Amino acid sequence: MRILLYGFGPYHHFQQNITEGIIHGLPKQRGLKKFVFPVRFHKGQFIKAVKDAKPDVILGLGQCSGGKRLRIETRAVNRRRKDKRTKSTPITLGGKRNLLTNLKLDCGGEARSSGDAGDYVCNYSMYVILDYLRRRQLDVPFGFIHIPHRYDTRRAMRFLIRVIRDEMLLTQTPRLIKNKS
Repeated sequence: MRILLYGFGPYHHFQQNITEGIIHGLPKQRGLKKFVFPVRFHKGQFIKAVKDAKPDVILGLGQCSGGKRLRIETRAVNRRRKDKRTKSTPITLGGKRNLLTNLKLDCGGEARSSGDAGDYVCNYSMYVILDYLRRRQLDVPFGFIHIPHRYDTRRAMRFLIRVIRDEMLLTQTPRLIKNKS
């Protein structure tokens, strides 16, 4: 089983991104490919990672500026905005309005479900990857977790280690949610 786990580097006024620290802090594990992307709207970086890793499961991590709980994102929206002063534009002209994630994550009370990943690079990465998988008819479970920037890093790492372990144990039958997009 190959799992692609990705997060992001610093952006705007955040000199550190919690997801970068988590990615680098997770122990090396056979089958786990870890990527930390620069925060930029560049489809190629996400597609290349998927092509190179040939994953059986993809899990993205993003930093959110507020909140106290992890947010499990359930959909990506075909929109992006470079900053708060600009109007949002489509990621893919003529593309589907929403694409749903399909990796069921058992989070207990540590997280809440969210249907709004925003319109910045986290949402962008989700949409680009989900659209790539859909267009190529690749049956790869994809999930995304937003982590508050003040969240306890060790707690987040324990949570992710549990998620990764659970996915590796399910090599024959990954937990898929039927995608209706």
